[in-house]
Amino acid sequence: MNAALRPLGWAGILRLGLVQTALGSIVVLTTSTMNRVMVVELALPAMLPGILVALHYAIQILRPRLGHASDVGGRRTPWIIGGMLVLALGGIGAALATAWMEFNPVAGIALAVAAFLLIGLGVGAAGTSLLVLVAKRVDARRRAQTATVMWVMMIAGFVLTGGIAGSFLDPFTSTRLVAVTALVALSAVALATLAVWGIEGQATGAPAQGAGPVTAGAGPDVRQKFSAALREAWAEPEARRFTIFVFVSMLAYSAQDLILEPFAGLVFGMSPGESTRLAGLQNAGVLAGMLLVALTSGLLGGTKRGSLQVWIVTGCVGSAAALLSLALGGFDAASWPLHASVASLGFANGIFAVAAIASMMELAGAGAAGREGVRMGLWGAAQAMAFGLGGFIGTVAIDGMRLLVTTPAAAYAAVFAAEALLFCAAARLALSHRAADRSLPLACPVDAQVLRS
Repeated sequence: MNAALRPLGWAGILRLGLVQTALGSIVVLTTSTMNRVMVVELALPAMLPGILVALHYAIQILRPRLGHASDVGGRRTPWIIGGMLVLALGGIGAALATAWMEFNPVAGIALAVAAFLLIGLGVGAAGTSLLVLVAKRVDARRRAQTATVMWVMMIAGFVLTGGIAGSFLDPFTSTRLVAVTALVALSAVALATLAVWGIEGQATGAPAQGAGPVTAGAGPDVRQKFSAALREAWAEPEARRFTIFVFVSMLAYSAQDLILEPFAGLVFGMSPGESTRLAGLQNAGVLAGMLLVALTSGLLGGTKRGSLQVWIVTGCVGSAAALLSLALGGFDAASWPLHASVASLGFANGIFAVAAIASMMELAGAGAAGREGVRMGLWGAAQAMAFGLGGFIGTVAIDGMRLLVTTPAAAYAAVFAAEALLFCAAARLALSHRAADRSLPLACPVDAQVLRS
């Protein structure tokens, strides 16, 4: 085998993981910090950032189309770097829009809509092509470990940005928010470009053992129309069932994202910097949960699919318990250990997430060759739609409950309790798994009516 065709070693995997770190560093500011500033500092309805983040997820329905374009072109690097540039532009635009809302809410909101659409396009283009590149260039025996590394490095971007940016945001001003966001965005683009530069150029010719094809000419049908490619991918039973599972499980996972920092500000009286650091603590808990699963279930030495189901159920039940603790804590804000509750929520989320992503990476190279981008885009679109819907429902529920109850603590408690029930439902779906094809981990039992809908 030509040396250029050898599967990526750990050095190459870690390089690509830095792209995930760069993605996470921009995203955490736009979906957490700016969300909190709009709700607390600017006293705008929680529905506004909910709609904006929902838009950034909704536009990612284009992920299969973006993945197909990279399949046709045969190269992922231009899509990764180009997506990072679009993401950085959207992040800076979102910070400017947030600052503008203080003086001209209508114009600021209009700019924010455009900025969050750019954020979604950037994440979709860069993220989809990155995961396809990883799936194609990593030996099949390392895909589960690589999934852990990639997700952990994205969370590392959340944690580092939450801690460092949080320190620079206090004392808070809109100008400081724009400056910090611009610095983070430009640094992220530089990091991602250096990380990915030249690494795909090694992949020419035949694929590595256990990996998918590397070149655009993998098959005569790679350049067929997108609609035909999408139908072909959806016709694969594994891809279709896994898409449904991703949507159902990630809907439960995402519902608390947009309300945690406003909850910390309104109920516990935290400053923007303090609540940003709290988000960093949550993501540190996610990191710890992922590492626990990797070290104890065999992910570092090979995938054990039965253990993945156990960890998904454990993570869902643990997340439900942590959300109930937050619901109770709001009624005793003066003495409740909020940091412990948030860290435990992140820890349980991490346990669930790494098992789900490991399953996704295992299936990335399955099915027809030359459809890796479409397949990964299909799962990315399902996850994005679930995240967008979950975040939007959470913020709308907060606004609705605040009209019905007298205190913010009671409103947040009701919503956190509802989210705990969602996690319990997700655990029930995992436990009731009866897939006939054991190569599909944790496919949700969905009847024909759901498939038709």
